[in-house]
Amino acid sequence: MNRSVVSALLASALLFGCQPSPASTPAPVRKAVFILLDGIPADVIEQVPTPALDAIAAEGGYARAHVGGELGGPTETPTVSAPGYMSLLTGTWANKHNVRGNSNQSPNYDYWNLFRIVEAADSTLVTAIFSTWLDNRTVLVGEGRPNAGAFHLDHAADGFELDTVAFPHDRASAYIRAIDEHVAERAAAYIAERGPDLSWVYLQHTDDAGHAHGDSEAFHVAVQEADRRVGRIWAAAQRRARLGEQWMVVVTTDHGRDARTGKGHGGQSARERTTWMVINQRPLTPRFTSGAAAIVDIAPTILQHLRIAPPVAVAKAMEGVSLVGAAGRR
Repeated sequence: MNRSVVSALLASALLFGCQPSPASTPAPVRKAVFILLDGIPADVIEQVPTPALDAIAAEGGYARAHVGGELGGPTETPTVSAPGYMSLLTGTWANKHNVRGNSNQSPNYDYWNLFRIVEAADSTLVTAIFSTWLDNRTVLVGEGRPNAGAFHLDHAADGFELDTVAFPHDRASAYIRAIDEHVAERAAAYIAERGPDLSWVYLQHTDDAGHAHGDSEAFHVAVQEADRRVGRIWAAAQRRARLGEQWMVVVTTDHGRDARTGKGHGGQSARERTTWMVINQRPLTPRFTSGAAAIVDIAPTILQHLRIAPPVAVAKAMEGVSLVGAAGRR
């Protein structure tokens, strides 16, 4: 090969080497919000028109699910609100998380909750809670408690049941309905404006309506109102998605209701244990589509979406599994 050809090849190689490499597409930012509508059994959510839930499910799916752990086994968990929340948050049943009622709670913080896992993995991620109950954050999540990880959420809109000036209490629990409206508005506004990485929205009024009216038109109206509140939060997540963020939205309940009147819960009847989920993701696993999903599956599902791996010991203690296939489209 003559000298001129070699020189040309060297010049070409040098020129190619100096060219900027094609810009790599940054991975989309992943966000998640889970919404818990208190005390709505699956047969009711399937009977009452719920256009917002239907819209979310259209992008992923709807399925019956269960709470309560293994019937008659060591994981059996009361079908009561706080135990349900803790099963969701920790991916474990009551024999581990140790919450068996709505009062005098002594959570076992050795079983990490979603917020602790996310904060420990990356403290720059923005976490938020929107809730009637202050205890959801200060006791169940254990914000600021040394034995719960001493972490703090970035944003909280909660404790409104303690504000008797803005929400004067009444026997009919109309104040809980007003609080739910406020919580949903605050959640939708913050999500639309700030796009937190992980959020929990808790809405209570459906359970109060169930206790007061049982299976009735009044209960169905409360469910439809809850669906409208979910619609505001869903619209906020969609707005963020148009900015290029990938949002996982999960909506569920914490327990069903008794079969006789629909006013009570806490036992292990089929109706009290049978719940439901909607999620805006695909592909969904056979566990979800077959109706075998449990409330403990939500935490690992969200962590998979956020691409966060909990510490090995924490992951091994979880009794749930992800409900979205590894090749999820979002």
